[in-house]
Amino acid sequence: MDIEVFVTPGLGDNSFLLTSGDEALVVDPQRDAWRFLESADAKRARVRAVLETHVHNDYVSGAHEIRAAHGAELVLPADGRYEFEHRGAREGEEVRIGDLRVVAWDTPGHTFEHIAWVVYEGESDEPVAVFSGGSLLVGSAGRTDLLGPDHTAALTAHQYDTVKRLGALPAATQLLPTHGAGSFCVSSMPSTSRTSTLGAELRSNDMLLAGSRAEFEQELTGELMAYPAYYAHMASTNRAGVPVLRRVPELGLLDAEEAAAAVERGATVIDARGRDAFAEAHIPGSLNIELNSGFGSYVGWLLPFGAPVVLVLPDEPDAAEQAATQLLRIGWRMPDGVLQGGVESWQASGRDLRSYGTASPEDLATALGSDPSTHVLDVRQPLEWQWGTLPGSQTLFVSDLPGREGEVPTDGPVYIVCSNGHRAAIAASLLDGAGPEPVLVGDGGVGEVLRLLRARESA
Repeated sequence: MDIEVFVTPGLGDNSFLLTSGDEALVVDPQRDAWRFLESADAKRARVRAVLETHVHNDYVSGAHEIRAAHGAELVLPADGRYEFEHRGAREGEEVRIGDLRVVAWDTPGHTFEHIAWVVYEGESDEPVAVFSGGSLLVGSAGRTDLLGPDHTAALTAHQYDTVKRLGALPAATQLLPTHGAGSFCVSSMPSTSRTSTLGAELRSNDMLLAGSRAEFEQELTGELMAYPAYYAHMASTNRAGVPVLRRVPELGLLDAEEAAAAVERGATVIDARGRDAFAEAHIPGSLNIELNSGFGSYVGWLLPFGAPVVLVLPDEPDAAEQAATQLLRIGWRMPDGVLQGGVESWQASGRDLRSYGTASPEDLATALGSDPSTHVLDVRQPLEWQWGTLPGSQTLFVSDLPGREGEVPTDGPVYIVCSNGHRAAIAASLLDGAGPEPVLVGDGGVGEVLRLLRARESA
């Protein structure tokens, strides 16, 4: 038995390739499934089945890519309401590859239709692994509020029973969850480890250690983060299925005239360069979402779902492929194109660029020390505000900023801060040209400024 873990850092998710001999299956594949297929081909194994644990809320499934390439059977939760050909799985359904049996367990909680897949070698009754999806996670459990407040109480009760059931598996059983660190589908902060064992979780996972349903519910709901707006579109997309692509589509190049015409038709310019380069010079009205692992999530959070975009990309190898892949994973329509020559070509065409100021944590600490009325906008998540805020700061989560720019003061510079500069850069780009005078604290964040203020007070 060979288990390969594929981690998608920006979404915080794992997909798995399970191989036995010359046969394999994939659990919870993402849309860019060619990476799993390449690995299976390298192992000289044919993917016989795709197993899903639930209808995904955070990404588009790659099941159809795998079926098209290897003829894999799609074995999906029977109550998932999928609209395409598949085998529906409930408690006891078996899938066999090589000398392995993979058996479905009903494990509702993260969603109603959720199932886990328990792996046995041969005819043994002793499990060796469990693909737990969004139920029991490493150091946490899947959240139960993603389907809306009307369902949260019922799902939480189900999740308690599911976690206890999985916790009764033998201590040596490998725990292989889909969601992990970096995923907005987790409840409390998970471990950074991608996999674990049931024995390790029984010693350290507060969800398993909860002594009552009430204690479990408190642990499950006490540290919830806001989650991206695009989640609302994922379940319906996955139920309907998506076209087979076989590779990442190539993005076309646009000259300045073509890019400007796309903007006139309603496209948003997403500038994926670094925050300092954007602050120095950018196209008016463009949005600075850096091309890091969170690029796709924040595009899906800040724009109406599937809205047309034009990209300005950093001068990095494979930047266009990286951006397209992240957008594919969340079901976004492909961009209208990439601005050839970047902002320089925009300026060379006779069009204006904008800029705004930047500051370091030291600069902000000095400004607050000399003038306590200095305007500061903290765009972190509401949960993060509970961990400490800067004196007199205004708190407004970055995803709530569009449409509320008028709440930000315009009578002086506004220092924009988060935890590390990424979300502050997005917020600064949203405010630029909207009235306020943004000053981006792009290197460091609230924690650094608080430490500096405390050090200066005690000096």
